[in-house]
Amino acid sequence: MYDYDLLVVGSANADLVIGVERRPGAGETVLGSDLAVHPGGKGANQAVAAARLGARTALLARVGDDEHGRLLLDSLREAGADTVGVLVGGAPTGVALITVDPSGDNSIVVSPGANGRLTPSDVRAAASLFHASRVVSTQLEIPLESVVEVVRSLAPGSRFVLNPSPPRPLPSEVLGACDPLIVNEHEAKVILGDSAQVSGEPEDWARLLLAKGPRSVVVTLGGEGALVASSAGVTRVPSVKVEAVDTTGAGDAFTAALAWRLGTGEPLAEAAAYAARVGAATVTKEGAQVSFPTAAEVAAL
Repeated sequence: MYDYDLLVVGSANADLVIGVERRPGAGETVLGSDLAVHPGGKGANQAVAAARLGARTALLARVGDDEHGRLLLDSLREAGADTVGVLVGGAPTGVALITVDPSGDNSIVVSPGANGRLTPSDVRAAASLFHASRVVSTQLEIPLESVVEVVRSLAPGSRFVLNPSPPRPLPSEVLGACDPLIVNEHEAKVILGDSAQVSGEPEDWARLLLAKGPRSVVVTLGGEGALVASSAGVTRVPSVKVEAVDTTGAGDAFTAALAWRLGTGEPLAEAAAYAARVGAATVTKEGAQVSFPTAAEVAAL
């Protein structure tokens, strides 16, 4: 019935990465490593991660008619993702400026570029992709009105997964479609607002988020694993202990793996446990898309 296991609607960026001993403070200059350029962006990352795991994947995105756009298209095709939904032109390809410290933590500034020109009309024009997809995943590096249009374009019976990054308050129409809403600690606090001050426990955040309308919620906790929440209750998912080299893209790999496994009919907690293994494998290598594991690499972890 479905041509695709996963349709990702989202951003495609060139990641410009510099290693630093420490991130600069206000008004401060620090020296870093040589500049490395990698294909990235949360949408393209998820599409590549899912395709590398073996999912039949398509991406709906917009890139510029430039060198960075060609880099992204090449990476998607090499991973096996379908680029039929990638639109070209309208603005330069989006760029993410990333600094990575010796512990593997990163700081990111994004220039949206062409991502900001992915419009609701572009989403409506891709109706055939939505009807051909078992699961649809998106993020917030594209205009919010386009995310709303994604929800309105969902085919009957398909599942909607949202990672609200970068975080912002969400309309009830979007929250109510999420199954699941996937957030880290920072994203949970932004969406909850003052409600997040009620408790410092992730289980409480998950319950509060669930009360806002999502059908299910996943809270990622980095090295502490994750937890999943639905009407059946809240469950902890353990982490896989690895030595982190670079956390860039780990959340995108987690989301892609989770969305794909849910589409195969796997229960939420089991899908999250698999996604945690994928995320753990990702942080053991530098870069985003180049670090995403195959299914065999995840099995060997």
